[in-house]
Amino acid sequence: MSGKQKKGQQKTNPAQEAFGAGCAMVRQNPVLGPLRERATVHFDDSYPCAREDWAWVTSDGHIYANSHRRATPGEWAYVVAHCLLHLGLGHIREDREKDALWNAACDCVTARYLADLRIGTVPGELDFPLPSGAREEEKLYDWLKEHSDPAYLHFSTMSGGRADMSWRGTARSWWRGPTDWRQIFADSLREALRAAVDYAGGVRAEPGERRISSPVQRAQEWFLSSYPLLGGIASGFRLVEDALVAQRMDISIAAISIQMREIYVNPNAHLTEQEWRFVLAHEYLHAALCHERRLGKRDPELWNTACDYVINQWLRDMEVGSMPEGLLYDPELAGLSAESVYDILAVNLRKYRRMACHDIVFGPPGWEETKDFVDLDEWCRSAIQRGLDFHQTHGRGYLPAGLVEEIRALSQPPIPWDVELARWFDERFEPLEKRRTYARLSRRQSATPDIPRPSYRYEEAAREGRTFGVLLDTSGSMDRALLAAALGAIASYSAARDVNRVRVVFCDASPYDQGYMEASDIAGSVRVRGRGGTVLQPGVELLEQAGDFPKEAPLLIITDCECDRLNLFGRDHAFLVPRGRSLPFPAKGPIFYLE
Repeated sequence: MSGKQKKGQQKTNPAQEAFGAGCAMVRQNPVLGPLRERATVHFDDSYPCAREDWAWVTSDGHIYANSHRRATPGEWAYVVAHCLLHLGLGHIREDREKDALWNAACDCVTARYLADLRIGTVPGELDFPLPSGAREEEKLYDWLKEHSDPAYLHFSTMSGGRADMSWRGTARSWWRGPTDWRQIFADSLREALRAAVDYAGGVRAEPGERRISSPVQRAQEWFLSSYPLLGGIASGFRLVEDALVAQRMDISIAAISIQMREIYVNPNAHLTEQEWRFVLAHEYLHAALCHERRLGKRDPELWNTACDYVINQWLRDMEVGSMPEGLLYDPELAGLSAESVYDILAVNLRKYRRMACHDIVFGPPGWEETKDFVDLDEWCRSAIQRGLDFHQTHGRGYLPAGLVEEIRALSQPPIPWDVELARWFDERFEPLEKRRTYARLSRRQSATPDIPRPSYRYEEAAREGRTFGVLLDTSGSMDRALLAAALGAIASYSAARDVNRVRVVFCDASPYDQGYMEASDIAGSVRVRGRGGTVLQPGVELLEQAGDFPKEAPLLIITDCECDRLNLFGRDHAFLVPRGRSLPFPAKGPIFYLE
């Protein structure tokens, strides 16, 4: 090539090329690469730099390098990595912006990190012995303040002894929001560590190569691409396939944490892809049907077991994957809800306690009342509802009626307990018919003395058998506010349906027969006796043997569920229990949950 530049050919800048090559080396580093992608690097005169300066870094992610410096690509990689570590380690603070000792302490810690990461080449003038204990900025900063010698200021390496960090506020992006440099650094460090462990374990052939898809990952991708009913739920939960995590959490196959939005699987289970489809669908349904929120005051392990029986039956009917051996399945429980199955399991607690599962990682008590849980709960219900609509609209396969009913019920607000109780009264006490009779004149007779007018009266015979019994649990664990609400509702509904007399029995250690009471007096003048232990069966037997209590009269039992199994002799009945409680036996009559 001749000494003159050829026409159309741009003049190359060796300094610019060396700096670009150094930045490329940092971008390829798995730890600092994400930070480099978000930071903005300048190699021009846009920021004033002295001759001895190397670079400056600002809190909003701008790095200004000295364009008059001549250095190798390795040296520029070291300088840029030094500035990025200031961002990632949170060194740039507004309260210590002009503190030279703080800058010196941060430079020492950054140099120690770069020595471990082995990025680039240390420039000769920056290669000096670091003080001992250069691992924690605060401790080193205190040490430098105690040894107030100007010689220590040479540790501020990038800017000739002056501060190489400048506060400019927090970087913001209109599509990403504020930039959290420390979180970016932590995430990249975590992913680099995971890749190194995978490489050491033989999962990846080379440190940058894409991870080989495992059977459980292929099963998850199948839900995202081919099964719309649960695809929305699958997209919201992260799959954690780690044998050490499974061992620490005592997970034999899989478990789900609604709070963390994670599904933990044990790769040592050695299941096929079809079996993993069944397992993942099982965990997704736990989240979609809000099983953690529906726990209430039930035993967590027994409730988990009841939910597993119901879900496994549905998945077998839907033919989603293949059920692995050893999972809970009982065809006799088909068609029952999780609450009904729980009541059945609670009868034989000792037997089913040995079979109890724990694939739901329940959060700490009370966490479901936080705003985050409410949002997640709403998201799960919305996702499964949209999946159901798409599944049915496009005819994607058979769905059990029980599953469809539960999904539909989740999208509807629950009926208040007092409305359900009112319906119960309407079904058992039909409105009385009025009949005209001349035995007693109408009140309007005086208006027409010459014309007799009959009055409308109820038949007394119909009134005689119009009653019901109230069996009241008066143990100390029964909430007084709920008790008052239940009695008030019973009194108002009785009066509205022409039930004038109600038989009331209090039950604690022994029954107390209050006798017949006016319906209007139940709410205000009942004197609760006892407040001891709870034994309800003697109260049931008292009403059953009472000669003045009709055999066909229904029975309302108000209890806190801390009672024994009841024999109601086939009498029509219903239970009023506090919300979140569960009877220790399967109930044949309706249950109204008080709030």
